[in-house]
Amino acid sequence: MLIGIVGKPSCGKSTFLNALTMVDAKVGDYPFTTVEPNRGTAYVRSPCACKIHNVEDNPINSICKDGIRFLPVKILDVAGLVPGASEGRGLGNKFLDDLRQADILLHIVDASGSLDSEGNPIDKGSWDPMEDVKFLDKEIDAWLLAIIQRDYGIMKKKAMAEKLRLSKLLHEKLTGLAINKHVISEAIREVSIIDDDPSTWDENLAELVTTMRKKAKPMVIVANKIDQPKAEENLNKLKEQLSIDVFPVAALAEVFLRTEQERNTISYKLGDSEYQIVDEEKLGEQKKLLLEKIDNNLLKKYGSTGVQTILSHVVFNLLDMIVVYPVEDTSKLADKAGNVLPDAYLVPRGTTAIEFAGKIHTDFASNFIHAQLAPSGRRIGADYELQNNDIIKIFSAAK
Repeated sequence: MLIGIVGKPSCGKSTFLNALTMVDAKVGDYPFTTVEPNRGTAYVRSPCACKIHNVEDNPINSICKDGIRFLPVKILDVAGLVPGASEGRGLGNKFLDDLRQADILLHIVDASGSLDSEGNPIDKGSWDPMEDVKFLDKEIDAWLLAIIQRDYGIMKKKAMAEKLRLSKLLHEKLTGLAINKHVISEAIREVSIIDDDPSTWDENLAELVTTMRKKAKPMVIVANKIDQPKAEENLNKLKEQLSIDVFPVAALAEVFLRTEQERNTISYKLGDSEYQIVDEEKLGEQKKLLLEKIDNNLLKKYGSTGVQTILSHVVFNLLDMIVVYPVEDTSKLADKAGNVLPDAYLVPRGTTAIEFAGKIHTDFASNFIHAQLAPSGRRIGADYELQNNDIIKIFSAAK
């Protein structure tokens, strides 16, 4: 699972990445601060199975605090996209190629409307963020269409000569973009294209690309800088005009809160709606006033900075992930070394026992015998669909 962070230059992508991961990605108020993609690991929260089974766990691949499991999620922030990128402007197709493997896109927009189309500062409220949404959709669609059109003539001739379906040819062409057969077939059905009739392809190809993009690379709008003037007004406009999810966010405020938490000046839990000052002298009067502003204009108004809210929504609602714990000892819920609930995996809902075995090690899937749920000891077969917070032992002939 890879979440891509996209948007025009200076809209706050790197700050949002920092807020999610506290990675020190370079941040600046000028276009193309990010040239090479920044990668990081964010942590999504889920109630830990240790609470359900009343045990003390020893997490290894994740973190558990107060009965909440923090699960790692891969994040990618790429260079800002400007109008004409699909034709090579700005960092052009490099930006787009960086997003090939992303499962979902978070489009960061400057809700305060203080940046022009290329990320240059202008008067606050003088830019309509809806224009950013439109242009980014257009550029990604143009990029996908260009990839298909490179060999489109050859594809049509091959289809007619060998009586092949468009869905098969597109899947071969788009495999590197993480666009699967199901998405392609579903998109073809939704537009006026007959899969095995090349004469129907040309006229609706652009519409097909847009439909595939929406399904294969679903997008969430992150209305950043929501605590700035004009931002709430623009947020409401975006919600009215768009059929996709729009979330209010203040990434810089989240970075500030987490930084002060690390400095032990405040007590603040990731994604919470409140904080407590623990060292007023070390904090200082200026930062105390800033905290009050964050509290009044953001936390009390929206319930949080919005950063963790988006991550949870993407992982558990849009991508429909569940949490599964593999163990070796079903009575103690432990691995061979005695670590209790050491690992927690995020997997798509509907994942079977044998598919999960393959995620742990490919040999476990190819030599799968059966599995067992803990602590009940219930034996399950290869086709059992895992449930959220299942604890499972895999029995395999592989050593």
